[in-house]
Amino acid sequence: MTVFASEHDQFRESVRRFVDERINPNIDEWEAAGMMPLREIITEMAKLGFVGLDYDPAYGGQGADHLFTLVLAEEMGRVDHGSFPMAFGVHNSMATPSLHKYGTHELKEQFLAPAMRGDAIAAVAITEPDAGSDVAGLKTRARRDGDDWIINGAKIYITNALQADWLCVLARTSDEGGFKGMSQIIVPTDTPGFSVAKKLDKLGMRASDTGLLSFDDVRVPVTNTIGCIGRGFQQQMEQFVMERMWGCYSVPSGIEIALGRTRDYAKQRKVFGQPLSAQQYLAYGYAELAAETDLLKVYNRAIAQAFMDGENVTRMATVAKLKAGRLVRQVADWCLQVHGGVGYMEETWTARFFRDNRLLAIGGGADEVMMRVLSSMDGFA
Repeated sequence: MTVFASEHDQFRESVRRFVDERINPNIDEWEAAGMMPLREIITEMAKLGFVGLDYDPAYGGQGADHLFTLVLAEEMGRVDHGSFPMAFGVHNSMATPSLHKYGTHELKEQFLAPAMRGDAIAAVAITEPDAGSDVAGLKTRARRDGDDWIINGAKIYITNALQADWLCVLARTSDEGGFKGMSQIIVPTDTPGFSVAKKLDKLGMRASDTGLLSFDDVRVPVTNTIGCIGRGFQQQMEQFVMERMWGCYSVPSGIEIALGRTRDYAKQRKVFGQPLSAQQYLAYGYAELAAETDLLKVYNRAIAQAFMDGENVTRMATVAKLKAGRLVRQVADWCLQVHGGVGYMEETWTARFFRDNRLLAIGGGADEVMMRVLSSMDGFA
């Protein structure tokens, strides 16, 4: 059972206040601009002790237990769009876990510490035009030339692409096929030969910059390799677990707000001479979705506790990712349906909620990949 201390409760209040006062009032402006001032906001968060919560203080982390990260993610779910929680999650929990766990002291001082202070923005570059959830199919190549890697290839759908100061790039470093012979390499974005070829126009997450990246003879030191050369795939699989945990942790609080808003609308909206909420079909639908959300929240907290206890949470995180992706899009569809025509309008929160949350079942491993992973882990496939 997950037990929160008074410090966790105080931390939750601080994060909630930050979301209400610093993030939510600016969302419409950021959505219209298609960009957020990540460095400015993350620097503020770092000063408040919100960044790198369970990372080593020697490199700018807070040295806190993992429940603080859970609390942070839960409160990020209260942000009125998905863009900032995703962009911050990439910086904090998707691009940096491998560096924190496997990076050398020098590499962490050079890249992790500035990211934890908000002085540098991080991104992770894995997906390619012909390799999405099939990570083993990636083609970006890093060829060794003395003490350097020379990287050529392309990456697509990369969050924080236009603002990132460095990338955690997964590239092939040998001729071995499949999942073998890959390495994680830190690539500063000011390196000659690197460019953002295109800013991508997305269905949702519109305030989060996403790009197509090009690597044309990009030369970086071999010492920029995270961990062991040739172990990049395995390290990235571990990093994916952290990504899925972050993504799932934030879902229940976002759903709770959406269901609450829809419940209030249904009570006010009159149809056939009575409140919409009087329709038993809608009441039962609400009750079932609320119950499913409670179960996901409890399961998320069990994952966090198991992680703190040193357990392998790969299967739990995979289950949560599959469930969260399906549940949030079911809720988004239900809330829009209850609102009817007004819910289809861009001025209503339901439209953005519907668009933004569709991504969870795709990014970080599609639903179908989660099922493949689970069936394999359980010995069926």
